[in-house]
Amino acid sequence: MSTTPQAVTPARRRGVAAARTRHALLRLLAVLARSVLIFVPVFVVATFVTFALRSLSGLSPARIQLGEEATPEAIARVEAEWGLDRPFLVQYADWFGGVLHGQLGTSWTNGADISTLIGLGLGVSLSVATFALVIGVLVGFLLGTVAAVRRTTWIDRTITGFVTLISVMPAFVVGIVLVAAFAVGLGLFPAAGYVPASEGVGLWLTHITLPAVALSFDVIADVARQLRGGLIAAYRENYVTGAVVRGLSPRRIFFGHVLRNGLGPALATLGLKFPSLVGASVVTEWIFGLQSFGRFANDSAQSGDVPAVQGVLVVSIALVVAFNLIVNLVLARVTPASQRGV
Repeated sequence: MSTTPQAVTPARRRGVAAARTRHALLRLLAVLARSVLIFVPVFVVATFVTFALRSLSGLSPARIQLGEEATPEAIARVEAEWGLDRPFLVQYADWFGGVLHGQLGTSWTNGADISTLIGLGLGVSLSVATFALVIGVLVGFLLGTVAAVRRTTWIDRTITGFVTLISVMPAFVVGIVLVAAFAVGLGLFPAAGYVPASEGVGLWLTHITLPAVALSFDVIADVARQLRGGLIAAYRENYVTGAVVRGLSPRRIFFGHVLRNGLGPALATLGLKFPSLVGASVVTEWIFGLQSFGRFANDSAQSGDVPAVQGVLVVSIALVVAFNLIVNLVLARVTPASQRGV
């Protein structure tokens, strides 16, 4: 009979582990459902406002193609060719249907497919932004953690001062310094241009490193500040005091209690950081000679190419929604507070 408990215990442990797995999966599915219920209406409303851009701007493909001296009859003919003489809601329904199928329309300036034009530059921007985010998260996590663990010491004050300094440095200024020092001066990296990863991962990394570092400073500062604040707040909670009283080691307290509960603000900061890196780096991309998403957006806006601008906005909205959805899922899995719905 003594073998019965030994046989039952492993089975019971497997049952408990399976129950925990199911519970965690149900939590993630619940968070996913809530996020979809929020983000889908946001996406629809945002695309509607985006499509209304043409009516609000007063721009027309006829003005671009025929010039300011075009006759009303010629303008009406060109707008009819583009389907702009139809009711607004009909135009929006057709356009939104195309968006759902990945078709963003046709450029007013050159008649090219906007999805193709955006795709050419988006790969460059995603490469640089992803690498910048990785650098920012790793360095920011390290600085924020050290500052929180060594809070109120000279190490904390030094890190806080450094983070404050880099947070006010414009990315284009950092980019110029990096080019002068590491490309022109030391010759370690190319000064401009882009090579896709398909032509060699090494070449690809060397071309995106300097622009990624230039863009990462803002991410480093935000992650470090948010993580430091979250960890210090977690250290002040009663459950940490209880863990100290129980004699748990500082490492176990940090990884088992403080980190999971203090990680939320830093993760939430990343929700908007990645899309902003993709679309808000026009000057930096210009310095490094990158034909990317940001430059395409800038060129489209300056030329009055409304469909291209609308396409850029839709892609930016999709990036914001998708990345925030990912962040919400990570928060639900990592931080106990979000699992409780706090």
